[in-house]
Amino acid sequence: MTHKQPFSLLSRFVNRNFTSYEDFKENYRVKIPENFNFGFDVVDELAAEAPGQAALSWCNESGDSASFTFADIKKYSDKAASALVKLGIKKGDPVMLMLKRRYEFWFLCVALHKIGAVCIPATHMLTVKDLVYRNNTADIKMIITTEEKEMMDMIDESHRHSPSLTIRAALKADRPGWINISAAIEKGDENFSRPTGSDAADNSSFLLGYFTSGTTGMPKIVKHNYTYPLGHIITAAFWQDVQPGGLHLTVADTGWAKAAWGKIYGQWICGCAVMVYDYDKFMPKSLLKIMADKKITSFCAPPTIYRFFIKEDLSVYDFSNLKHCSVAGEPLNPEVYNQFLKQTGLKIKEGFGQSETVAVVATFPWLEPKPGSMGKPSPGFDVDLIDDNGKPCAPGEEGHLIIRTGNGKPAGMFDEYYRAEELTKKAWSGNIYRTGDMAYRDEDGFFWFVGRADDCFKSSGYRIGPFEIESALLEHPAVLECAITAVPDPDRGLVAKATVVLAKNYNASPELAKKLQEHVKKVTAPYKYPRIVEFVKELPKTISGKIKRMDIRKSEK
Repeated sequence: MTHKQPFSLLSRFVNRNFTSYEDFKENYRVKIPENFNFGFDVVDELAAEAPGQAALSWCNESGDSASFTFADIKKYSDKAASALVKLGIKKGDPVMLMLKRRYEFWFLCVALHKIGAVCIPATHMLTVKDLVYRNNTADIKMIITTEEKEMMDMIDESHRHSPSLTIRAALKADRPGWINISAAIEKGDENFSRPTGSDAADNSSFLLGYFTSGTTGMPKIVKHNYTYPLGHIITAAFWQDVQPGGLHLTVADTGWAKAAWGKIYGQWICGCAVMVYDYDKFMPKSLLKIMADKKITSFCAPPTIYRFFIKEDLSVYDFSNLKHCSVAGEPLNPEVYNQFLKQTGLKIKEGFGQSETVAVVATFPWLEPKPGSMGKPSPGFDVDLIDDNGKPCAPGEEGHLIIRTGNGKPAGMFDEYYRAEELTKKAWSGNIYRTGDMAYRDEDGFFWFVGRADDCFKSSGYRIGPFEIESALLEHPAVLECAITAVPDPDRGLVAKATVVLAKNYNASPELAKKLQEHVKKVTAPYKYPRIVEFVKELPKTISGKIKRMDIRKSEK
């Protein structure tokens, strides 16, 4: 199988086709231009090469829609850049974008890149306390948000405790002390000149800062430089398999790093348009209808989305244009994979990475998916597993998932945790970056997720990873979602506890709890079964949709 890259812009950065995974792993190289700037070297080049080609298709749950070509993105990003400069934004200034899934995010994100400013995407689900923490940790100079009153009220409250925050702006808003950024963009110059000399960003400049999801502590700022978008060629072209002229949909709020993975960089470098469905509440039927009506060609979502999809009748939707599905954010349970394949005929391609990286391990085009496996390492990423003593793990042996960087940092990997030297050294020292995840590698070289290192535990001397038990539980029709945590036990030290959200038409009862325990005993080793089962209406999750086992553990104390 030869995986081709037919779009001319992509060939400027990756100069060959690949005939196998081994060929890809050994020979893939990214040509990184000097002073690369995604705004000028991708967006503006696309506007020159294919001005009428679709770049962004947007719609919301109210039925409003808009579409933009690459020529449009150039024009509006230039207008936005000139407007921001007039407001005092310059190279190196941190600007926070709290824009949900509004299409203006793309104009402003590219504009900040062109200026050389630092883009700090953030979710609208933050509290005032969260905002104050972020404003002061990153010295945010400007926040741009939607016109919703509650958002503006929250930012006003945080402003009182954020000395660096001098500019507040909102879309289409008329409020004292605030800038109407939509009006400012409309008045902006359509031709923004590329900065030169000391005013221009270089490859090492601070491009993008994502706050981590905070599953195990206070969020850290992941600092990416201007070459970061080129790392996502692997993500888009070789894992998500986006196609020139296609329409890709990744489910993610713009405040989540998954948006960088699936809603802008790699997709546009490949000449593929991105679909943005702007909604506040996830409704499986609504999203499925959008996918069918908009003729989505490739799709990526976290496992939660697929878990809800397989509970629907997928046969009523026309997915004839949908050729590729992928999943990331958390591991995909094999049962979900099998049910989705049965209903659609599509094999979900799993991938693994973090806010700190691009796709590090993935199921690439030449690999037959193994349900539940993350796949194999990406080229340029020296991925390995080590035990608690730092020694390499043998096949089948669980260990800490690491990236070795002795031969250089691959394109797409972060520079550091901004202003957090000790935290950076804790995660990345001696040319070893510890992802914080546990996994094992099988005899074929496929990697299998076990759990976050903080979530794994020993019971009666056996190491237990939550993912295997959760996967077993999800095979039972009564279980919609679940999380495994460890609770103290006088005899075994720790035992597994299952926190379960039930599917429709199932009611919590001691009898059902017993059935679930027996089910896990049959599917996994008997010692792994959850000795405690708690039924809840919903699981605590981070703003990016990941289960917060830390919160579950806290509630148990």
